[in-house]
Parts: sequence; structure tokens; C-alpha cells
Amino acid sequence: MVLEGSEMDGMGNTMQKKAAELERLAEVLVTGEQLRLRLHEAKVIKDRRHHLRTYPNCFVGKELIDWLIEHKEAADRETAIKIMQKLLDQCIIHHVCDEHREFKDMKLFYRFRKDDGTFPLDSEAKVFMRGQRLYDKLMNPENILLQSREEEGGAFERTLVASEFVDWLLQEGETSTREEAKQLGRRLLEHGIIQHVTNKHHFADGSLLYQFRMNFRRRRRLIELLHERSRTIPESHDSPFCLRKQNSDGSNTSFLSVSPTKEIKMMVGVRRSSLSSSCGSSGYYSSSPTLSSSPPVLCNPKSVLKRQVSPEELQAPGGPFIKKTFTIVGDAVGWGFVVRGSKPCHVQAVDPGGPAAAAGMKVTQFVVSVNGLNVLSHDYRTVSNLILTGPRTIVMEVMEEI
Repeated sequence: MVLEGSEMDGMGNTMQKKAAELERLAEVLVTGEQLRLRLHEAKVIKDRRHHLRTYPNCFVGKELIDWLIEHKEAADRETAIKIMQKLLDQCIIHHVCDEHREFKDMKLFYRFRKDDGTFPLDSEAKVFMRGQRLYDKLMNPENILLQSREEEGGAFERTLVASEFVDWLLQEGETSTREEAKQLGRRLLEHGIIQHVTNKHHFADGSLLYQFRMNFRRRRRLIELLHERSRTIPESHDSPFCLRKQNSDGSNTSFLSVSPTKEIKMMVGVRRSSLSSSCGSSGYYSSSPTLSSSPPVLCNPKSVLKRQVSPEELQAPGGPFIKKTFTIVGDAVGWGFVVRGSKPCHVQAVDPGGPAAAAGMKVTQFVVSVNGLNVLSHDYRTVSNLILTGPRTIVMEVMEEI
């Protein structure tokens, strides 16, 4: 479908407006999530006690302001307060008792809503987060959908053929029908997440080429939150989402994504905790708008178990199983393990370089509980959801065959 004249202008203006709004939202979501991970790593976020009550995963307003200035994220306390107020206004953070609607440079406890499961997801945020998750899965090293191709005499890098993208969405269980997949493609385009390579077409199930255009991975400075049009700040050429002219002389007006040789390391911000499949999503979960790519995972991989056991067999006195407890603190890329199976589910894979491996987790272990909740009667989807929606630090009990 080719649009001309006023129809094209009207559609273009509407899409640009939506894209601008979503991009402003994306700046806040991504920057807030980056800050959350950094604060966890710096132990600024931790469990705290006040008046005999423990408040998990929170930070102190005054300490946070000190940290922002120390790390040169803000020049002064006034600016730092404005940055945090922006996050509070956008429901990224909140006072632990919701008693203060203003961020105060005082010894008050605040918490990221992502850490207590109260983060609201409106339709705009859902589209953004879904677009990010799809790109994460597409960046799987074994995925060949994103390739260099030509259209209308121009060469473009890291492109998707629309029909192949639709096929992939169906294969991965992201959508149940081609029409639903096409509608998803249109939403991604209307929200500025993907675009036709020459920006002449809406999304259509055919041979046209599309690229991701939103920069999910750029390291955003917190000060950018205070600028309404922060997206105009030049992108780093190391960003895999940096769209730039193909020819420096300006003779070619087509855009392409930065080449793979200049891409940042594809291990930033994915929570690798579990796999959704039935051939319904076969990549590692990415639970937040923060960045990244998934390690290679096959759809419906063969189970590592020699045999399935029942919850009763696991818990039988004198049985050939021992219980182990792991405390796993997610790093910038998540927890580093995959769970599969049902009643009980088991550890299907462990990233050798991830937190789970460091804690001692191994494949074939059966999951008994997550953060104190017994999950022996649940399948991996439920367990995955508990992990992904829970705190960054998880306590897991497993049963291991002797």
C-alpha cells in the first residue's frame, strides 16, 4: 500500500505525534530502569527497618540525592530532586507508604514500583515493552530474520521482511493469527518502534522491508529526563538502534542501523530467568524496558531430565533427593537460568557466567519454592511469572538427586 498526498501527510503527522509521545515515555522507562539496576548494584537499594518494620528493596531519599551528585548525574541537589520527581510523577518510584507525592531530600523511604510489583502498565507502555522484548528475541545470535537487504535501489542493514516477521510472530506464539500479527506490526510502526526503510509505507504483510528505529539500549543520562525533547540528543554510533545516513555526502536519504561490528555487547538488561514455550515464546524473558538480547535458545528444547518425578516422590522421607537453598541476586542481565516442565518444574539450563551458576544452581534440579512460596504443584509458566514479577533478589529451594 502506497500512500500519497494529504493521506500520507495525515498519517505521517499522526504517527510522528504518537512516536514522539512514546519516545518521551520510553526515555523515562528506560532511564528509570537503568537507574534501578545501578542502585541495586551499588547497594543503595536494600531492605531497611523503621519502627520495628522491614521495608524491602527501598532507598532513602537523602542518600539517593547524595549518590546522584557523587556519580555526577546531577550538578546540585535541586536538579537531583527534579530528576527523581520526574520518576515519581511517571509512577516509576513511589514513597513506600504512598504518603508523599513529592520527592523530598529527607530520610524518607522510596521504592521502585518494579521492585514491589505495583508498576502500572497502560497501553502505550505495553506496546513499548513488547517491542523491546521482540527485538531482544530477534537479536538471538541464531535468529536470521534481521539481515542486510535492498529495496528501491537502496541497501539497508538489519531489516525485516514483513511476511517473514509475521511468520515468526506466529511461530513464536506471539500472535495466534496472521491478522493479529499484522495488527501488531501496525501498532509497532504507529508507535515509532519500527519503520519502513524509506518511510513510505505502513506495515503490510508482504515483501516490504522494515527496521527497528527506537533506541532501547543507549545509556541515557538522568539529566535527560528534564528535557522534553531529549530524543534530539545525538545518538552514540555504538548504539544498535542508531539510525544514520548510509552516505556521508547526503546523496542517499535512506537510513540504516549501525553495523554489527559496532554493536555493543548483546548482554545488557535481559532477565534470563525462564523460558516461555509451547512454542509460544521461545526466548529468555525480558521483563523490563531495559535493553538487551537473548542467549540462543531452541524452541521446545529436549528436556534434560532422564525421567519426570512427582512432588510426592521428591518429598518422600528417605528418598534419593536432597534440598538446597539458593539466594540469587540478579545482575544487569538477570538471573541466568531457565525453568521448564510441570508439577514440579525443573532447571533446564544455567548460564555459566550468570548469578544462578555462581550461587550453585545446576540443571535437572527441581524447583520447590520461590521466595517462600511452594511451587511444586505449578508449571514453569507460573514459576517464571513469580520470578519475573518479584524482587531482584530471589530465594529458591530446589531438590537435587543424590
